[in-house]
Amino acid sequence: MSSIDPTPFLVHPTPPETTAETVRAAGLRQAARMIRRASTSRRAMREPSMAVRETAAREIEDRQVDWAYSRPVVVLDAAWNTAFVAAAAAALFLTRGDSPKLPLRLWIVGYAVQCLVHVVCVCVEFRRRQRRRSLAVVDDVSEDLAEESSSFIRHLESANTMFSFIWWIIGFYWIFVGGHALQQDSPMLYWLSVAFLVLDLFFAIFCVALASVIAAAVCCCLPCIIAILYVLADRAGASKEDIELLSKYTFHRFGCEEKSNEESQAPCGGVMRECGTDSPRERRLNAEDAECCICLSTYEDGVELRELPCSHHFHSTCVEKWLYINSTCPLCKYDISKHCSRDGDV
Repeated sequence: MSSIDPTPFLVHPTPPETTAETVRAAGLRQAARMIRRASTSRRAMREPSMAVRETAAREIEDRQVDWAYSRPVVVLDAAWNTAFVAAAAAALFLTRGDSPKLPLRLWIVGYAVQCLVHVVCVCVEFRRRQRRRSLAVVDDVSEDLAEESSSFIRHLESANTMFSFIWWIIGFYWIFVGGHALQQDSPMLYWLSVAFLVLDLFFAIFCVALASVIAAAVCCCLPCIIAILYVLADRAGASKEDIELLSKYTFHRFGCEEKSNEESQAPCGGVMRECGTDSPRERRLNAEDAECCICLSTYEDGVELRELPCSHHFHSTCVEKWLYINSTCPLCKYDISKHCSRDGDV
């Protein structure tokens, strides 16, 4: 009789340790801890790594402007647009007897005008930059006048770019609507307009693709951008002597033995030990700080590091390439060349 259940229609509670809900909750808590641990380690590097990438983006923009107004590029740009103007003038002269149904003559004249305006803006800005670079001392009045002139040229170039975009759409519409009739009425004007439209389209696609590649490289592969800037560097960053004066360390990991295999790739804390001295200095780093903000890689055991005078540390190879391009710290903009010239030692 003791084995008979007196309350067969009542649901008996299952022990908490054996319920599916408890097992599911324990799994969720473990997953939450793993996500929190991963997000915490990445959040600590988010702001420094973004600061490095913003600095690299500004450096690329400065180099792009300097390169765009260099003498070979300006000459090539002016020759390219002048060739367009000459082709438009020749076509208008040779087809003076044609009478197309749509105003292709007006469109070609407008295209040639915007090419001329672009050439004038580029040449004026190039001369202003050359004059400013050649003058060692510039008074305040000349500086203000130069800034006003540069501002006017920039606004004119922006307006010309907007006009060229709208004019391209108008030309495409006329070519699309006219079609075969325009080709019969004035084949030279028709094919010249098509050539201008196609060349502008290819140039726009190339610029967008190049900007996308650079943006992706800055976000995902910053060392590649630094290497390219290092190869194409045309203005001096820090000298080799200044970089050699920076303290060099080796990194030694600790606290990773007790980690499981799944967490072996996670960052580990360690000690930076100075190289080349009889009494080496040591600096302890926690797991969040044991990563390079340039390449976003964790410090491996035995890797060489460089510490700047501002106490920021990076992989030796990463920061040396950066300093050859720009003598300032990627994070705080501290100029190491001024520190070396003032103290004579780091």
